[in-house]
Amino acid sequence: MTINGDSAQHVRDAANAIYRAESRRVFATLVRLLGDFDLAEEALHDAFRAALEQWPRDGIPANPRAWLVSAGRFKAIDGIRRHARFDSIEEHIEHVESVIDESATADSEAIEDDRLRLIFTCCHPALAADAQVALTLREVCGLTTEEIAQAFLSTPPTLAQRIVRAKSKIRDARIPYQVPEAHELAERLGSVLRVIYLVFNEGYSASSGQSLTRVDLSGEAIRLGRLLVALLPEPEAIGLLALMLLQESRRAARTSPTGALVLLNEQDRSLWNRDQITEGSALVEQALAGRRAGPYALQAALAAVHANAPSTEATDWDEIVGLYDVLLRVEPSPVVELNRAVAVAMRDGPEAGLAVIDAILDRGDLDDYHLAHAARADLCRRLGRVSQARASYERAIALARQAPERQFLERRLAELAD
Repeated sequence: MTINGDSAQHVRDAANAIYRAESRRVFATLVRLLGDFDLAEEALHDAFRAALEQWPRDGIPANPRAWLVSAGRFKAIDGIRRHARFDSIEEHIEHVESVIDESATADSEAIEDDRLRLIFTCCHPALAADAQVALTLREVCGLTTEEIAQAFLSTPPTLAQRIVRAKSKIRDARIPYQVPEAHELAERLGSVLRVIYLVFNEGYSASSGQSLTRVDLSGEAIRLGRLLVALLPEPEAIGLLALMLLQESRRAARTSPTGALVLLNEQDRSLWNRDQITEGSALVEQALAGRRAGPYALQAALAAVHANAPSTEATDWDEIVGLYDVLLRVEPSPVVELNRAVAVAMRDGPEAGLAVIDAILDRGDLDDYHLAHAARADLCRRLGRVSQARASYERAIALARQAPERQFLERRLAELAD
């Protein structure tokens, strides 16, 4: 089949779009087939190079993902055989046969999803907690080392070394690429939930850059959350899925048509996704039934109160404060205290909320957290304390890494002068 120049460019553009959408899924399957992160990464890029060469000539295959997996697998086999020319063939023949034998790729696990397997591998307890998160964000979600470093307030070389050490640990310890057995799942669940939620947060509120959100990441986190609930319907897994759905339901209202940040009390609630709110609220009830609620279920309950309120004024702020009180007992943190302070300000007035925020900042917590200074600035603004509001806005702007947030804070600062 002959493809003209314009059509060939169209195919190349389509191949690039497929890379953006499918590369991490293809990579996850190649890890399963090849048993090695670096070999799978090399095979992934070899497969897409082959696609850019062949698809403009032959056309895009009916199942691009399967084509890429097959191409990557055979490229890897060729590479293993080339190495065998220089080393003893016996060292490589078993690996080649295991890759070629399609029956070896069959898996009897209840959840047939390679990315879920990859997450459990990246979250193995043999790895340090920070390495689990960094490796998952890099290998499962495809974030760059620079993006992960910004999220971790670290440097790219430090993060790169952390990821390299984690992959070496997986290889040297022969950590299996599989979903754990049922008796191991509970103890592994916490780290997996934490990583999935970090992926969602990077998509729901990107750590830096010109865009407030990355819908691909939040959508992938929700998909993985659904798979995890199907595999292990524990209350906290259900609570996390509920929390993500309820937060995601507000996505369309969180930014203006020009990309500007819109606060919760100013959002057009008719834009909220009612299907996600209905599903998320039902999951909250399921997560809270029976045993003591965990932090994800409690955060989901908070999100449900907001999602089901017809307006900011009609929100049950007393219930919000009460839920934050419970959450502080279950999982105390300065960020939870800050969120509770904002709710106290809505219930009892800005003076009450400001006193709580000042107490947090006075003890040295959250001094480098831009949202703490932004919340303080807003309460000072509402109280008419212009000079204090200006100082807090300036501090928040200096700390904010996301362009829409900085622009919002700059607008509020400019309004003080008016």
